[in-house]
Amino acid sequence: MLTIYKTNDQSKTVSKQKNFESNTWIDLTSPTTEEIDKVVLETKIDKDLIMKMLDEEELPRIEESGNATLIVVDTPFLADNHFKNKYKTYPLGIIIAKNGYVITISIKKTNLLNDFRTNKISSFHTSKKTRFLIQILLKTATMYLKVLNQVNHDMSAKEKILSKSTQNKHLIELLDIEKTLVYFITSLKANDLVLEKLSKKNVLDMFEEDLDLLEDAMIENKQAIEMSSIYRDILSSVTDTYATIVSNNLNIAMKFLAGITIVFSIPTMIASFLGMNVPLGEIANNDFSFLIVAILSFLLAVLIAIWLKKKDML
Repeated sequence: MLTIYKTNDQSKTVSKQKNFESNTWIDLTSPTTEEIDKVVLETKIDKDLIMKMLDEEELPRIEESGNATLIVVDTPFLADNHFKNKYKTYPLGIIIAKNGYVITISIKKTNLLNDFRTNKISSFHTSKKTRFLIQILLKTATMYLKVLNQVNHDMSAKEKILSKSTQNKHLIELLDIEKTLVYFITSLKANDLVLEKLSKKNVLDMFEEDLDLLEDAMIENKQAIEMSSIYRDILSSVTDTYATIVSNNLNIAMKFLAGITIVFSIPTMIASFLGMNVPLGEIANNDFSFLIVAILSFLLAVLIAIWLKKKDML
């Protein structure tokens, strides 16, 4: 999908437009070959810069080619809508062209750019290309922090369930969270290298305000790295602990069932012995024989249960 945006100098709002002009933002999401060719024809940038971004394994980096500079960062995406913590990271490319264009390329629709599309970023202007780039980087780091807070809440909720659970599916859900954190740490560290390179000011020209904003983005990104590492370490410890707890809960259940089986086997054994085709003496001729046998079986079962309980076997 190809969408062109431009900031109106009078209203200071961003709106869609049909024509390619200088100082516009070209937003490409899962673009077709025709859309890519159209953008290349109008902007005169190297087509390879766009084609590289169609690879979901593209690594964060900075690359210059002709009249354009490509900045690649990893952003979080919900991998499966049925599992709220099953995140992956996908590359987002930002191309800064010297002839006045800013191009964003993503192989999947991302909510990261929605605030820019809907005029929720007050200082956003499509003509301020470097500022726009840094705002995207800051928004990326903020999005990681937001997702990490949600992951932390879900970790706490899963811990409460696991303390009473004997099912493996809850442990698997924790493993999905741990996998998400591994993706995040890897991507955030790569993004940090991109931010460090931009801070050296030898890639793009920056004003003092841009540098301040870039410093904020670096701080947020490092905070996200720290949070991801802490949560991963905690989760690794929690997973091992609760794996043991789940095993213990299962052992307790099996111990209880074994004890109950022993207790109920007592009346069965007595009934089996008395049911043999052998003389039973006076008890066979007693009018209360059934009641006597039943009471005896019950009392013996109770005594066995009390003994098992004292031995912590029931």
